[in-house]
Parts: sequence; C-alpha cells; structure tokens
Amino acid sequence: MIKKRLKIVEQIIIISLIGVLVPSIISWFIINNVSQHSIRRELAHSAQVLARIIENNIFYIMDSDQNRLEEIIISLKHIPDITKQNLYLKDVAINSSIFKDFEIIRPSENPDFDKNKNILYNSGTEQLWIIRKIHDDKYIKAEINTKSIKDNIFNNIEDEKNRRIYLVDKSGKLILAHNYDEEDFQKSKKQLPVNLVNNIATRFEEIKNQPRVYLKMNNVDLIIIVNTSEELTESTINKARLKILAAFLIAAAVTIFLTLLYSYYLYINIRQLFKGIIAVSRGNYKRPINPVTNIFTPREIIFLAEEFNKMVDEINSSYKKLKQKNKELKLLDSFRSNLVDTVSHELRTPLTSIRGYTSRLLRTDITIDEATKHKSLLIIKQQSERLSRMIEDLLVIPDIEGAKLNINFERVNLLNIVESSIYSIKGIEERIIENNISNDFPDVLADKDRLEQVMINIISNANKYAYPDTPIKIEAKYDEDKATIKVINQSDYIDKTILNTLFDKFIRLDDKTTRTTRGTGLGLYIVKGLIEAMNGSVHLKSSINNIFSVKIILPLYKEETENK
Repeated sequence: MIKKRLKIVEQIIIISLIGVLVPSIISWFIINNVSQHSIRRELAHSAQVLARIIENNIFYIMDSDQNRLEEIIISLKHIPDITKQNLYLKDVAINSSIFKDFEIIRPSENPDFDKNKNILYNSGTEQLWIIRKIHDDKYIKAEINTKSIKDNIFNNIEDEKNRRIYLVDKSGKLILAHNYDEEDFQKSKKQLPVNLVNNIATRFEEIKNQPRVYLKMNNVDLIIIVNTSEELTESTINKARLKILAAFLIAAAVTIFLTLLYSYYLYINIRQLFKGIIAVSRGNYKRPINPVTNIFTPREIIFLAEEFNKMVDEINSSYKKLKQKNKELKLLDSFRSNLVDTVSHELRTPLTSIRGYTSRLLRTDITIDEATKHKSLLIIKQQSERLSRMIEDLLVIPDIEGAKLNINFERVNLLNIVESSIYSIKGIEERIIENNISNDFPDVLADKDRLEQVMINIISNANKYAYPDTPIKIEAKYDEDKATIKVINQSDYIDKTILNTLFDKFIRLDDKTTRTTRGTGLGLYIVKGLIEAMNGSVHLKSSINNIFSVKIILPLYKEETENK
C-alpha cells in the first residue's frame, strides 16, 4: 500500500507553523515572565521610593514645625512671667494652622516624661506632639494639626493615585491614609512582620504581583505602609502582558501570512514546473514555463525555469530535426520506391526498343533493306540517347545534394544549345516550336553540357504537359549582365502551393494511378540544381489564363570574366 506523501507546500506550511508558533509561544512565556518580574521589581522599588518620600515629607513638615517651635521658644525666653507665657501660647495656637495647643512641662514634676523623644503620638486621642527643650528644667509640647499634616504629606503623590498608603502607630492604629480601603488595610496589618526593621523600606507581600512595603521611622513610633492595588497591577503587569501577547500574535500572524504567501507563489511555480515536465513526457515540446517573478520567487526556481525552457527548446529543435529526418527518410524511401518504379517503368521502354530493333537487325532469315536498317539504327540511337539522359539525371542527383557538381564554365551559344535540345527530344516533331532566340543573341557563361541537359528537361516537360496542338514558345532577352530565357506553353492552371513543390524530387502533376505522361519526376529538381550551380536562377509561373512558363536567368559571357 502506497503511503500518501505531503506536497511541498503542505510540508512548508506545517514546518512554518511549527517553526513560528512553538518559538513564539516559548519566547512569549520567557519574555512575559522576564517582563513580569521586571515590572514587579519596579513596582516594589517605586513603593520603597514612595515610602521614603512620605518619610521625608513627614520629617520636612516636622522640621518646619520644629523651626516654628524654635521661634516660639525664643519668644518664650523673653517672657519671664509664666502667665504671660501661657497667654502668648494660646494666642499662637489660635492664629496657627499648624499647632492646635501648647503645654509647658517640667520633667521634675512629670516622672513619666521621656525627654529623649522629639515626637509623641497618642493613638487613643489621635494627638501628635512635638517636644522641644526650653532650658534644662523646662520643655514645650506642641500639639500638631493632623489634617494639615495629611494634606502636606500626600500633596506630592498625585501620580500614585492607585497606591494605598497607611500611616500607623506601633500598635497598628491608623493615623493617616491615602486611598483608604478597610479590607486592604486589615490584610496589611496582619501581614506585617512581628519584628520590624528600622529605617529600611522593606517588602512584605502575599500576592506576588501586588508588592507591599513598610518603613518604620527612626525616633518616631510611626510605620508607613505602601500597598500596590489591583488597579495598578492591572495597568502595569497585566497590560504589559497583553501588549507582549498582542505583539507576538501580530508577529506570528505576519510571519504566517508571509509564509503562506511565499508558499503560494512557490507552489504556483513548482506546479508550473510539474506541468511542463508532464507536457514533455506526453510529447508536447512547445510548452515553456513562465514562473511568477516577484520578491517571493527564489533564484533557484527562476534558474530551473530558464534551464527547463532551454532544455525544452533544445528538445523541440531536436524533435523538429528528427521529424525532418523522418520526413527525409520517408522521402528517401519514396525516392527508392520511385527509383525502382522509374527504372522498371521508364528504362524498360528504351531498352525494349533497343533490344527489339537490335534483334531485328541481327536476323538472318529475312532481308532488310538499307532504309529499314537506317531507320532501325536511328531509333536505337534515339533510345540510347534517351536512356543516357535518364541515367545522367539519376547520377547527377547525389552531386546536387552534396554540392559536388563539377561545373566547367565556358562561352556558350544559347541558340545552338536550344536547337540541339529540341532535336534530342523524342516526339517533339509533332509540336510547333517557336524559337524566338535571335542569331546575334550574346553568349552566356555556363557549362555547355549541363545547360543542354537543363534545356532538354524544360522543353521535354513543356512538350509533355502542353495542350495538344498548342505551340511551345522559347524567348530570350538580355541586359547588361544577364540573359533571361523563357519556355512558355499552354497547360492547366497550377496553384501556387503546388507550384512551389515542383522543384522537389519525384514531384509530378499526375500520380501513379492517373499517370498519362512518362518521366521520372526529377526534371525540375535537376534544372534548379544545375542552374544554381551555374550562378543562375530558375522561376516557375502559372497564370489563370492557362499560360505556364519557366524562366531561367544566367550571367552573360564577358571577355574579362574569361581572363579572370
């Protein structure tokens, strides 16, 4: 059982899909994971930075408050009366947007007072104090307006709207908040480590893509918590993931599209090649390959198409030559058959006449008078000459085909050649011959014997095919360089397509079954070969008024030509 094999284009598509999708999916997972880790670290880092900023804001506000408090302390030093000091402090508290109340404390009178702390916060009353020393036995405690602090702390973090920020005391009680969420706040408190690290923004998280950071402040019992909300995760990690996925999908789609487009054009060109091969295998050698040429067409395909077309052209040329050779072989076979037929048919008649009259002359049982002897010998001579002409026609064919004719150029009198040719043709006496060549017609440059052979063939053909009781006209004219001889007779009109074939071997106007005239069918073929060998040309013409003519053009004889 033959297994079904995939086509080239199918294999390319499958390999391309595997080669594109598998690396793309693996790359997406790797890049997505790297991107996720990177963004997660960036979110955590930005949370740590934000915690530091809030810490700096708190200290900045406290430092500002402390500077204002220092000014108040300096003023108090210039007011010796305690009553006036209290009145001054009340007046400052009323007119200040920062301070709500003041209290002068003597450590000797308050044993629980810790003079090492600069900031105090009471989670129960949500009061925040700043403590400063007036002199060794006297301190001032200033209550801060927490609303003002909140506004100043979170004023510069508008770009962090998706962050949730909580400021708690050491007991976990909320002091200030930004984007407060009760559920998120409670989770953050539960996740805070038991042992907190001082003054270091530290990550603590339960959800990996939502990093949380705490910062325990020095010298202050406050903890800053910065949380990453789901909205921020959605706008960073998830969106980045979707963007990466979209980029990979677009890249994969473009790659697959280009691969399919490339495969399509490759398939078309390969199919063209297959069709060309099939056409050649079925004997059609005229079907070239015309590949689709564009940026997707490989150079190898174009090279294969060009070489295939060259091969097809060579095969077609060889095929034409082979057909021509086969045709020539058929013609050669026809030549052989015609030659046998000609030898058996045409040569038999003169041989029969020669044998009959020779036998008659050799008889001893009868008396033959001189007139009869002369007539018999004349017929034997004529049939011998006819037989000789046919043999010469047959022998000259190989020389014509091989261009090996031995032409002896000489000065030839055209009138003598024509008269000698007419005399040599049997049965010509019954035909009226109008020889219109003048006695002073200039000589031509030709081979005398070959030219006589030509004229015998032409006049003999005219005699065979002319209507009965119609004359044969022979005309000649000349100009400066050449002579033109015409042999004209009246006969049936010959179509041009047939007329052009009369110079071929064994071409006759009547076939074997309708043959009414004798001949080998070689006359005009020999005429053309001999005339062209003598630097001339021959032309046939048949008109609708039943006039047939053979025109021969030969060069004129000149003295300088002979000297050369």
